[in-house]
Amino acid sequence: MEIAILGCGYVGIELGRQLTARGHDVVGVRRSKEGIDVIEEAGFDGVRADVTDPESLASVPDSDALVFAASSGGRGADAASEVFVEGLQTAVGQFAGRERAPTRLVYTSSTGVYGDHGGDWVDEETPLEPTTEKTGVLAEAERIALESPIPGTVTRFAGLYGPDRYRLERYLEGPVTEGYLNMVHREDAAGAVRYLLEEGLAREEVVLVADDEPADKWAFADWLAEQCGVEPPAKRTKEERLAEGDLSEAARRRLLTSKRCSNAKLRDLGYELSYPTYREGYREAVLAYTSGERSRCGDDGAPTS
Repeated sequence: MEIAILGCGYVGIELGRQLTARGHDVVGVRRSKEGIDVIEEAGFDGVRADVTDPESLASVPDSDALVFAASSGGRGADAASEVFVEGLQTAVGQFAGRERAPTRLVYTSSTGVYGDHGGDWVDEETPLEPTTEKTGVLAEAERIALESPIPGTVTRFAGLYGPDRYRLERYLEGPVTEGYLNMVHREDAAGAVRYLLEEGLAREEVVLVADDEPADKWAFADWLAEQCGVEPPAKRTKEERLAEGDLSEAARRRLLTSKRCSNAKLRDLGYELSYPTYREGYREAVLAYTSGERSRCGDDGAPTS
C-alpha cells in the first residue's frame, strides 16, 4: 500500500517504521524541517506540510490510505480544535477531492473522550462524556472521521508510553495519587493501526487500543519500586491531593476521571499485543534504571487516560 501519515510524530514515526519494514510505501508529513529530519532518520520519506493548509497538503502524494495522527502539542482547546477539527476537515477535503482519492482513513483519538465512569469498564459502545473542552474537541473530530467521504476508522488510544515516555522516576519518587492507568505501548499503538490497515478491518468503526490490564496506580508504583530495588513511594488519596488546592480546573477534572478500558474488540479482531501489560512494557525502562542509564527512562510524557 501507499500510506500518508499526517502529523507523523510519536506514534506516526513507529507506524512508518513498521509499515516500511513490511514493504509498504510510506510518506510522513510534518510542519517543520526538524520533523522531516526525524522522519527520514526513521527510514522513510517526509514531506513538509501543514494539515490546516490545503495548498501545502497538495504536495503530499496520492495514497491508498490516510492516517491522521497529528498532535496539538499539549496546548489548549483552541489549538486542539485548529488541529483536530479544522485540520482533519481540511485534510479530508483535500484528499477526497483528488482523482485518486484514498480508500481508507484512520484517525487516532484518545480514551479521554469517555470522561468519568467511576472506575467501571468502558468499550466502543460506551457513550462519550468528555469532561474538558479539549476532549470535547477530540469527540467532534471522531464524528468528522466517521462521517468522512473516505471510509474512516477511529482508533482510541489509551495513555501512550514507551521510549522517551516512561516517566519511571515520577512513580518511584512519588507521592502517587490513587486511580487507574489505562496504557498502551507505542509499539502496540502503531501496530494496531498497521494491523487494521493491512487486514482491511474496522471500516467506519471505532476500535479502543489499550493493553490487557488497566493498572491500579498504587500497585503499579509498588511493582516498579520492587523491580528497581527501591523503597515504595508515598501514596495519597484523591481527597488528599485535592486538599492541596493547587490544581487547575482541567487537572482537577482529570484527577476525578476514572475508568477501565477494555481491549476485547481489538483482541477479537485478531491483533496480538507485543506488550500485553506494563510488566512487559516497562522492562526496558527498569533495565535502564537499574544499570544507571537514567536518561533512557524518559520523562517527556505520561500515560494519563
